[in-house]
Amino acid sequence: MALGFLLVPAPARADGASCQELYFPVTLVTLPQTMHGTLCVPPGGANTVQVLIPGGTYNSSYWDIGYQPEIRSYRLAMNNAGYATLALDRLGTARSTTPPSALLTTITEAAVVHQVIQAVRSGAQGPGFGKVILGGHSFGSGTASIEAATFHDVDAVLVTGLAHRLNLAGTTAVFAATYPAALDPRFSGGGYDVGYLTTQPDTRYSIFHTPGPRVDGAVAFDEATRDTSAYEQAADLFPIGIIAPYSLLIDKPVMIALGQDTVFCGLLATDCSSADGIRNSEAPYYSSGADLTAYALQGYGHAINYAPNAPDYFQAVIAWADRTVGH
Repeated sequence: MALGFLLVPAPARADGASCQELYFPVTLVTLPQTMHGTLCVPPGGANTVQVLIPGGTYNSSYWDIGYQPEIRSYRLAMNNAGYATLALDRLGTARSTTPPSALLTTITEAAVVHQVIQAVRSGAQGPGFGKVILGGHSFGSGTASIEAATFHDVDAVLVTGLAHRLNLAGTTAVFAATYPAALDPRFSGGGYDVGYLTTQPDTRYSIFHTPGPRVDGAVAFDEATRDTSAYEQAADLFPIGIIAPYSLLIDKPVMIALGQDTVFCGLLATDCSSADGIRNSEAPYYSSGADLTAYALQGYGHAINYAPNAPDYFQAVIAWADRTVGH
């Protein structure tokens, strides 16, 4: 399928970034689909774009949180630092098309993201970028890792909300808080088959934000923008994206950022007490070419973009990106 994208112009943001809604024609296995993303470019342009993949039951809004964005918007922080951002809606979420859930696995989604990256690099029908940092959160980090390890088409990889050692109790709690999307009034009638899931109402604070402080406005934004995922995505996420050392094939710089994550941190899981703890836990899963960097965000859980101290993590990412890739 010929790659390219349609651009829907959008006015410049109040912060000065120029943003466009992009719709990428992609092929999922053999099925034509469309992946939506919001491209924001800082004043003066940029040579490097960060392609950002949200986690399960999240969409692109995770990267541009509307509640107190000066604190919680990753997009805003990166644009202010001179980086362009392309925040994607995974297939089956928000403004991307909804394929049969059986086709959505971590591997097939990585192949779709690869198509987007090729289009972004070529600039054949829109803005082109010389360098690409591929970033993910949670399931999106698994997709990013598999994409980078398979296609070797990015300049660096940002992994947030994911590690190779699981906290089984926390993982179980997340799945226990989900149910079929078709049963949810928000998604019923939206073409979601029985393989799509979402979180039950009013559960997101307990599974994604604890042990962080409950900030009602932030949690309300998270609940209002909750989206879907597919059960099938776990079929290869856990054995390949998490348990197996497939990430050893990544040959570009990698940064891992984790909070006090109930899904991945704990005594028998990943040591998230410090950057050194994360790096020591994760080093066996990466090659020397990954030049592994780690960051431990204190006092918050899985969805670290929502943390009141998220600006500290954003600044750490900027410093790493400046050192390894540049803008």
